[in-house]
Amino acid sequence: MKILMIAPEPFFEPRGTPFSEYFRIKALADLGHEIDLITYPIGEDKEIKGLRIFRCFKPPFVKSVKTGPSLAKIFLDFFLFFKALGRLLRGKYDFIHTHEEANIMGAFFSKIKGIPHLYDMHSSLVQQMNNFQFTKSKIIVSFFRLIERISLENSRSTIVICKALYDYAAQITASEKLTIIENFIDETPEALDAAKLSRIKEEIGSEKKKIIMYTGTLETYQGIPLLIETMKHLDVDFRLVLIGGKKEQVEEVEKRVKEENLDGRVLVLGRREPGDIPYYLGAAKVLVSPRVLGTNIPLKIYSYLKSGIPVVATNLYTHTQSVNEEIAVLVDPEAEPFAAGIEAAASSKGEEISKKARAFCDKNYSYERYLELVREAVEKASPCARGGDERLRRKGQRVEGDGAPSL
Repeated sequence: MKILMIAPEPFFEPRGTPFSEYFRIKALADLGHEIDLITYPIGEDKEIKGLRIFRCFKPPFVKSVKTGPSLAKIFLDFFLFFKALGRLLRGKYDFIHTHEEANIMGAFFSKIKGIPHLYDMHSSLVQQMNNFQFTKSKIIVSFFRLIERISLENSRSTIVICKALYDYAAQITASEKLTIIENFIDETPEALDAAKLSRIKEEIGSEKKKIIMYTGTLETYQGIPLLIETMKHLDVDFRLVLIGGKKEQVEEVEKRVKEENLDGRVLVLGRREPGDIPYYLGAAKVLVSPRVLGTNIPLKIYSYLKSGIPVVATNLYTHTQSVNEEIAVLVDPEAEPFAAGIEAAASSKGEEISKKARAFCDKNYSYERYLELVREAVEKASPCARGGDERLRRKGQRVEGDGAPSL
């Protein structure tokens, strides 16, 4: 089948939603579909058989797009709409696949062209407003809540990335339209290159220090201040390494580190190439996910669990919907408990937990399982796909595979 996909993100950039979009595209291509991707004029091209990339106009004042809602996205989404409309009028597509706020475009295009719409719901737009402190306007929040409701009600199929989103979406639309696809796929090599791993260990000093590793964005809701505060409750044998964030965020964190007199105990490395991340994880003693806001599960948690390195995470629903105490150390989102969790993870307890986590991932997070779930979502979306219409007629019944994997 031929798919028109609309992704209102820089594609490709090494961060949450673009990673998810990349693996959706890769899976769709592996299933034999052709994808025309309409996306922002920012990002790295990816060579995938069956993929064509079409980028919208770039206003001269837009240099980058930060994570979450922003004025830059509003301008780019305006041009993205007309780029997608142009492709839709020129080509023939079996269904429209949208990500994030492009959902309203998908709902509109679906109505005017009579093409099924698959909505890839990576997060709640309303929750994003709160997490990123974008606005306090009740009118704007209500508008996005309306968009979200219209999109969910009118999509033929909706992908949600975690149990929290499933529960939220199921209050608005028929549950049989929903498919949970956790973002557990990555491109970690089966075996790490020994020489490269040795260089990374030397860079961060893991031969002399117990490395606490964090990878991801440096947004406030990720809990970076909590990590910095936690270091005050750990002895000097521990060193925190932070990977990710934009230049201004890195500078802000570095300033905070100096103010707290933690120079040398906290390394702020900024962004690294996606292919290097498994080596940084492999060089660590403990991996941390200190998220303090939101309910979506952090994308990093899957690569953490697969790594064989013990994981410490906040004991909040953002983690506990997919992670339990058998496969991670779960602690309250406060500095002292988090420090105690890190010490536990660095002990023999951590080794036992990391082995169980690795076994859990081997069982539940295979690429074959991912392809199966993507195929299921496509079948719900398209009348051309096997059983698509029949499944949608089964109102109120739960479709196999719509739940999160059991722990």
